[in-house]
Amino acid sequence: MPAPLFSSLITPPPAASAPAHERFLHLLRLALAGGQFGKLLLSGPVGEEGEIERLTVRLVELRGEPCLSFLWRHRTKDVTKNHAPEAGLAEIAALLGVRFRNAHLHTAAEEVQFAVSRKGRETLRVTRVDASQAPAPGTHDKAKQRPLDIAHPVWSALGLTHLVKGEPALVPAMARKWKQINRFVEILSSAAEEAGLQGSVRVADFGSGKGYLTFAVHDWLQSHGLQPRVTGIELRDDMVRLCNAVIESEQLAGIRFDQGDVRTQAVQPLDVMIALHACDIATDHALHVGLQAGAKVIMSSPCCHKELRPQMTLPAVLRPMLQHGIHLGQEAEMVTDALRALLLESQGYRTQVFEFIALEHTSKNKMILGVKAQGAAAEALAARRPELLAQIAEIKRFYGLREQRLEQLLAA
Repeated sequence: MPAPLFSSLITPPPAASAPAHERFLHLLRLALAGGQFGKLLLSGPVGEEGEIERLTVRLVELRGEPCLSFLWRHRTKDVTKNHAPEAGLAEIAALLGVRFRNAHLHTAAEEVQFAVSRKGRETLRVTRVDASQAPAPGTHDKAKQRPLDIAHPVWSALGLTHLVKGEPALVPAMARKWKQINRFVEILSSAAEEAGLQGSVRVADFGSGKGYLTFAVHDWLQSHGLQPRVTGIELRDDMVRLCNAVIESEQLAGIRFDQGDVRTQAVQPLDVMIALHACDIATDHALHVGLQAGAKVIMSSPCCHKELRPQMTLPAVLRPMLQHGIHLGQEAEMVTDALRALLLESQGYRTQVFEFIALEHTSKNKMILGVKAQGAAAEALAARRPELLAQIAEIKRFYGLREQRLEQLLAA
């Protein structure tokens, strides 16, 4: 059954004698409407497109809405442009056979290949895929075990899943979001084991948004025999009302959503502090709340690094590199998160900074993970504290930095 979100894309089937490109476009629309779309690859650039090698089209979600993401692969760079589904289909129709000779459509049920010869002859070939071997739309070929149950009714209430032939299935546009959620829970699982979480687990998720991660953490804790006490904290009151309505409709215990700002939160004891995509110094305030609350696990995905960049006085040796705005921005981001990690270590946390999901899924893919050290590890970090503080001071001196918010909050 076509997914309601894309049912408007369906057009009457073309006649068997219709040109191959029309039949290809019809199959593309059906794949989107039926939730079968995997990806589309256009290759064989024509004419003056010498710098362009190929175009890859995927289905993504932006600001809660599905769109077609076009990744233009050039010889020296990649360019991404996003389109609403109907506009994206119109763009593909204009490119097919005109700027690209070949098109390869991957779906859950079949592979569709379109080609135009140099003499202008169009061909279309459809190959059925063994359903037992085919990857689900939006996933890689190798099946992976996921820690969350896709049949949980919360996911339907949040728009992640819908019913296909009476069974819960992932909405195609939400495939990348689902992967992010599961990857986050995998990281939490390892951190919780290292931290020795047990019994009642107090969690605060700052900037919880629509609550995907908040509900995922609650579900994971319950499924692993722990007693969740999970709070999502969000500035937008409409999101808070939405999430609390889901809690009420599903009669969930041990989870709630409050309207609030991390910068004004009263500190309460916590076991896990989460702050994903908190903008600029809001990340520092969230980290500080986690430290004050004695959280055993701190998980932060920072973004919008603005505080340090205008302060940076560039050492002479770096000026040729950092004269370009993009490089200066990347340097400021690296310095900001390096200082945050060192400050967490100085407070007794074993800290890692890493990409928690591939860049193709989200540009905000960096994770700062801190787990409160215990026993000999805690003693070792305590002994290193003077060294860590000296490293922080030297980095600030090198870049001419006057202040960093988390350091200020800790000093106060």
